[in-house]
Amino acid sequence: MKPTAFPRQDARTLSDDGDEFSFCSTCAFSQACMAEGMDKRSLMDLHVLVEHIGPFHAGDHIFRVGDPFEAIAAVRAGTVKTYVIDRDGREHVLGFYLPGEVIGLDAIDGETYPCNAVALDTVMLCRFSFPKIAVLATRLPGLQKHLFRLLSRDIGRAALLAGDWSADQRMAAFLVGLSRRLAARGFSPNRFQLTMARTDIANYLRLAPETVSRVLRRFQKDGLLDVDRRELELIERDKLEDLAEPVLRA
Repeated sequence: MKPTAFPRQDARTLSDDGDEFSFCSTCAFSQACMAEGMDKRSLMDLHVLVEHIGPFHAGDHIFRVGDPFEAIAAVRAGTVKTYVIDRDGREHVLGFYLPGEVIGLDAIDGETYPCNAVALDTVMLCRFSFPKIAVLATRLPGLQKHLFRLLSRDIGRAALLAGDWSADQRMAAFLVGLSRRLAARGFSPNRFQLTMARTDIANYLRLAPETVSRVLRRFQKDGLLDVDRRELELIERDKLEDLAEPVLRA
């Protein structure tokens, strides 16, 4: 018998906090709630669906291929990697999820998760029962619209690196994309940590690990960025954006 996905360690359902309901500033649904002007009743309906779960530590699986699909989850803290293993036993990295982003959306079409999700560091999640949030979305057009937006964003990222781009363009697009995603959640767009291993970045970009290291060294030599192990600072952001622009607009 397969284990249930999203094990509920330290789970607790959020409750009424008095006059207001508020989500974490990094929550994937906070912007939708504010933009749509949800009233207190609507926010309460969404709040009672949320469970805070975690911590998951580096290497812990949140769900695996074939686990029953029951929920989607917003990352509260940490980084999650999704991947699949092919018939020859090779790993293929599908994506990295940062605070405020949602995992599990690619399982909506089926009854099981089509990939694995693993914590890269200490991860905390907000778990949403998908059957319940789907029912709620039929009553809240703003929530339904936001779910579609999240799905569209995931599809766009999946197609991002499918073109015939150079190693420099792929690396620049990855860094600029990461910067923009962090900035959207209130983090620094120019100074951040690469929480994923170079080998995982290379796998995701469909490059050799030595190519990723070589490109980063060249970017540093050219003054585009500064790298100190996993700490990274974008120095010539405009030049990186120009290099990434053909990929990001595709």
